[in-house]
Amino acid sequence: MISNDLSLIEAAGRGDVASVRDLLAKGAGVNARDSQKRTALLAATQGDHVAAARMLIEAGADVNAQDYQRDSAYLLAGARGYLDILRLTLANGADLKSTNRYGGTALIPACERGHVETVRELLKTDIDVNHVNNLGWTGLMEAIVLSDGGPRHAEIVKMLIESGRADVNIPDRDGITPLQHAKKRGFREIAALLVNAGGR
Repeated sequence: MISNDLSLIEAAGRGDVASVRDLLAKGAGVNARDSQKRTALLAATQGDHVAAARMLIEAGADVNAQDYQRDSAYLLAGARGYLDILRLTLANGADLKSTNRYGGTALIPACERGHVETVRELLKTDIDVNHVNNLGWTGLMEAIVLSDGGPRHAEIVKMLIESGRADVNIPDRDGITPLQHAKKRGFREIAALLVNAGGR
């Protein structure tokens, strides 16, 4: 027979709010984990099930609990651009210094994937804009080397610069700067933004 704890994780993964409420009332552990170390909140986040996530957080779910892949509700919401859940995690103790399996903060994949509103939300916090991940890249660098250089990524580069916190000259491990990458890839708008910000 499946336990209430595992039933809660499954219900959260389906976004089944009624079952989540019922199972919590029956004493299911809000921070219980499945075989992948996922909590119910992480399962809800994977499906972008906002109502279930809110209910779990209100019941005391840990927004920073990480699974075997080192995803947490906070980190995953940032990476996928799930803005409502990201805001819930930020309001409930998200650890801005926590990192994913690539050694990156929530900001870095948000920059890479062009999640403009997510980046805007994270820049309202004191997250380290210049954090370098295991690949040797900042969020600014990922917005260039892993992007198509289109309007969303240009907007993200602009926001990072306008935050006044981004060091536009942190190079990759080969010593190549963001501006050099932008020029090499033909990203004219991004290159112009970097030049105006003192990029070399």
